[in-house]
Amino acid sequence: MNEQQIQGYYDKVIDFAITFAPKLAGAILLLIAGFWLAKKLANLFALSLERAKFSKEVAPFLVSFAGAAMKVIVLLAAASIIGIETTSIVGILAAAGFAVGFALQGSLSNFAAGILIMVFKPYKMGDIVELAGKFGKVEDIHIFNTILVTPGLKTQIVPNGKVIDGTITNFSAKGAVRIELNVTMPYMESFPRIKEVLLNTLDTVPIVLKKPAPEVGIERFDSHNILVAVRPYVKPDDYWDGIFEVHKAVKTAFYENNVHIAYSDGIELGTIGA
Repeated sequence: MNEQQIQGYYDKVIDFAITFAPKLAGAILLLIAGFWLAKKLANLFALSLERAKFSKEVAPFLVSFAGAAMKVIVLLAAASIIGIETTSIVGILAAAGFAVGFALQGSLSNFAAGILIMVFKPYKMGDIVELAGKFGKVEDIHIFNTILVTPGLKTQIVPNGKVIDGTITNFSAKGAVRIELNVTMPYMESFPRIKEVLLNTLDTVPIVLKKPAPEVGIERFDSHNILVAVRPYVKPDDYWDGIFEVHKAVKTAFYENNVHIAYSDGIELGTIGA
């Protein structure tokens, strides 16, 4: 290699450095400034979510996702300054995102439903609910599923996608839940007397709320007896204890007041035992 060739390579290196150095410096400055700004914006976003009392379960994920998205934009802008063709990179990322989304479409559906649940809050932890046919108390709300604990202390994991697709029944939203109890009485009994006995009995059960007031009425007439609806209200956390206490109190009241019932065969009247 002669001196002229060396000089030629040297000139090319100098020309490349003069041409590329400013772009590289600009890209580095953009990365530093862009990452700093992305961090500041992510912190501001997190503060905004906190002030808006956004769900603590999903807020960190949204902040992390927003920060990562801003950093990707900064990286693509820096690559463009250097001269790297970003169109192909964006295409590859889009194709990869589509493939991952197609493979995880069920999980993404649950994820999107979890976002909706945490934003609109149809229920919260501690509520008594019925979700996708499952009844229990909400123990935890995750981004992909909701954890319920049944009265029998069984843990049920309900996918959020099924929750959003179905009917949500929240027994705790109004602060009281009604107990659905039916008792039978023969046609020979006086309904006003039975109603008075039942209302007086419910008034003595501490777990039964005074407001809303309990309701007692005739629900329907059967061939051999009258079906009486007894509808007391209790706090949501007292639902199951309320059912047991009300049943116990009603049976005791029928015994003490000599209330007869019609047995299923409808042939004879029987008394209520202690």
